[in-house]
This record gives sequence, C-alpha cells and structure tokens, in this order.
Amino acid sequence: MGLISVGAGAGHAQESAGSLGVAAAPRLHFSAEQMALALAVAEDPDLATFYGGNRLQPVFLGAEGTARREALRAAVQRMPDHGIPADRYPLPSATAPAEGLDAELAHARQAARLLRDLTGGVLTPARVDPEIKRPPGPSQVPALLAAFLAAPDPTAVLEGAAPDFPEYRALQAALQGGADLRVPADLPRIPEGLWRLGSTGAGVAALRANLASIGFAAPVGKPDRYDSALAEAVARYQRAAGLPDDGIAGPRTIARLNGADTLGPDAWQRAITVALERLRWMASEDLSARHVWVNIPEFTTTLRQGGAEVFRTRSVMGKDTPEMRTPEFSDVMINVVVNPSWNVPRSITVRDYLPKLQANRHAVSHLDVLDGSGRVLARDGIDFAQYSAATFPFRLRQKPSDDNALGIVKFIFPNRWNIYLHDTPSKHLFGNRVRADSNGCIRIGDPVDLAHALLSKQTDDPAAVFARALDSGRETWLTLRPGVPVHLVYFTAWPGPDGQVRLFDDIYARDARIWAALEAEGFGAGGDVIAEAR
Repeated sequence: MGLISVGAGAGHAQESAGSLGVAAAPRLHFSAEQMALALAVAEDPDLATFYGGNRLQPVFLGAEGTARREALRAAVQRMPDHGIPADRYPLPSATAPAEGLDAELAHARQAARLLRDLTGGVLTPARVDPEIKRPPGPSQVPALLAAFLAAPDPTAVLEGAAPDFPEYRALQAALQGGADLRVPADLPRIPEGLWRLGSTGAGVAALRANLASIGFAAPVGKPDRYDSALAEAVARYQRAAGLPDDGIAGPRTIARLNGADTLGPDAWQRAITVALERLRWMASEDLSARHVWVNIPEFTTTLRQGGAEVFRTRSVMGKDTPEMRTPEFSDVMINVVVNPSWNVPRSITVRDYLPKLQANRHAVSHLDVLDGSGRVLARDGIDFAQYSAATFPFRLRQKPSDDNALGIVKFIFPNRWNIYLHDTPSKHLFGNRVRADSNGCIRIGDPVDLAHALLSKQTDDPAAVFARALDSGRETWLTLRPGVPVHLVYFTAWPGPDGQVRLFDDIYARDARIWAALEAEGFGAGGDVIAEAR
C-alpha cells in the first residue's frame, strides 16, 4: 500500500504544502507502467518492498531479464529436491514473449513464493498443530530478491536460499535415494512374523526376493533359509530405510518392505518431505552453535556443537494426551538446578492430588502445602473438601530429597509452558522402546553427565562444581554463561551421527497432520514429488 500512496499522492502533497507556506517535497514522477506495477504488488508486502527499493522497475522482462527467467525456471525444476512439487510454481512457457506487466508478475510472484517456501516453509506451523510453537521470523524474501537482481549468477542466489544445514542436505540425499527402496508391486508380500538366523519357509524366500528387487541381494545358499548372508542384506536394508540394523526381519522391517507402515506405501518419502519442511521452519536458527537438541519421536536428548554431537542420552517425553504432549519450541537454557524442589504444576495438583487430600488431608505427605505467599501451611487447618479444581487456592511443593520427582537436577529454560529437562527416580522407564510417559517435561537418562557437559565451557572441573552443589543438600542454582539454546523438535526422519537417515514413530500424529496440510497444498498429487525424486 505504501507504493500506491507515495505514487498517487505526490502531486497533491506538493500543492497542499505550497498553500501552507511549507517547502514542497520533490515531485515523484511515475510512468503508467510503474503505477500499474505498484498497484499489482501492493497486497504482497515482500514484492512491494522489493519493487519499491528497485524504483518500480521490472526485472524479468526482455533480454535483460533472460538470465533471471532461466534461473527461476531451473530453480523451479529443482524444487522436488526439497520435497516440494515443481508444479506449485507455474511459469509462462519459455517460448512466450517476456513482455508486459502480466509476464513480470507471473515470474515475480513465483520467485517470491519459492523463496518464502525455502526460507520459512510452505505451512504456518501453528495453523497445522497448536502444539508446534514456532512463530515465523521476519521475511527474507525482499533481501533475497534484491540479491537475485544484483547477482552475476542469479541461479546461485535461488540455490542458496534453503537452510544451510548438513542435516537438510542429508535428508535431501535420502529423499532422492528413498524411492529405490520401494518393492515392485508384483512381488509376493512377506508374511508377518519374526524372521531371523535359522528361520526357514516361503516367507524367507519372499524376503530374499523382495530385498534383491531393490538392490539388497544376498548370495543364495538355500532360498528358503535365513542364513548369515541374508541377515547382512537385511541389516544393509535397515540402515538404508532408517530402521535399527539388527539383521532381524521383524514387524517393522516387514511392514516397511510391504509398504504397510503407518504413513502408507510412500512412508519414506513422506517422512522426509515433512522433515525438510520442519527444518525450513527453523531456517533462522544457528544449528552450528552449541545447543541442546531434544527430538521427541526419537526419545533422545543430545548436546551438539559445531555441527557435531558431543553428548547423547535416552529421554522420556510427554504422554500422548492433550494435556501432556511435549510441545515444540526453542528457547535458551540458563540454569542447572541441583537438588531441586518440585513445584507441582497446578494441572497435576488438581487432577492427581486434590482428590487424595479431600479423602485424607494427610495424604501425599511428601508434599508441602503452600499459600500464595509461599508459606508452608499446617494441613489441620484446611478443609480440602470445600475446594474444587477451579477454586483450590494452594500450591504443592516437594523439598529436595532422594525420591524427589525431579531427581537431583533439573535444567531450566524459562517458557510459558513450564517445560524443562530433569532427572527422575523412575529409571526403569529408560529401558522402554517407546518412552512417552511423562507429564510433558523431558526426563533425562544421564542427567549428571549432561550437567557436566553443559558446565564444561565455564569451569575446568565441572564434576567438582556439581558435586559441591549436590553435597550441600540445598537447592542450588548454577547459571550457564552464556546460556545454551535448546530446541524441542519433532523429526520422525533424522540423520544419525553416521549421516544415515533413520525413521521414528509419529507418536503424536503430528507428522500425519502436517502431511495432510501439505497434501492440501498440492503435495503428493499423482506422486509428483516421488516421481521426480526417483
């Protein structure tokens, strides 16, 4: 709108200023073509900013715009490398005359859309799932269009717009190779079961044939016998398909080969396509800096530095219920709290503990009852039965102890959802494959080692610093200097330390919702992305 007001009102502004005896602003002269362009892009802030900075001059027309048109066309054809269908960006025929406003707009709008998609994602996260707390950052499109205009090689600007993360490139490579993992439809399906060394039967023969059809052939001894060569072929397939490479053809491996896993026959491509979209939502983050990375579906927490993983531990995430699912967001960790008190969240207080206190005021005796000022109250003077979940005015707190719900340490990154990382006395949970058992916070399998790793940048002996705080028996807040970014993420497809992409269960069905939203944007129609990737 700014372009219209400047262009259309310049003459009136000069006349009005002169009548008031004020020095008139210089008259701005715009041609009819410039005014038409201003009006056409006024509702698009990115294009309005870009063309305003370029004095409303066309950039895609005529011989001068040839290199830019060709660069844009080439970039569009490569969009399937990012998991995005090329037909999302319809362009005029290469043989059509590049003349007039319509031709300029046809190219400019698709260039802006392509750059928006690469730098911020196709979707708005919160519209897909309110538990994804990733607000969009400032648009990079005007600056990139300006660079595109000025560059001797405009192709390089478009190719460099995507997130510059090694994980993004690894996912792209996996997307290109993933189509080769689909077994031809005319081969017999593998019977359900558990096929391993020593197994025999028609199911083993079907497994062998399926693997051979996609490049994982095993030397044949007896076709229907599961021998060591077949086990190695299964392990190679599992590594390529993002599965644990134990060489045993169990339910998940068979489902993947049969095209019957949770995302359907193209699970690999869909999971990676969604992962690429998620990384585009994080394009403004510096993932080469030191940071904590919590991947919810993987049930792991890692500390990463300079693009490398320096610490990894098993983790427990929130249960799959609306109140307990761990949200996705990024923040900055500022404290390691040793011997923490547990301030019981209100939701847990009224759901789990208030009914017990109403039945017996001395129940849950390990918890103190506090008033609004933080004073500990005697229970004998409280009639718990008079309160409902909505009117209960007190807080509950557990003092530091060996059986404290937070264990001996928690890791604080202040946020509106009161989510943090912490130790737990329930160590048995870390032995489970699916570890969605918390009330929303992240329980850490090796919390002391994580504390040492976090503190190692500010002290020569982090173990001694931690031990002194622990031995004091008092709640002790250690400040991280500087704070460490923490990213709570949800990637069902992610490269491991070896660079091999692995798949994880969509435990909260968030990826399914994202894929449905991408389908509404034209993804997957007619197998467009997968056909290009093959």
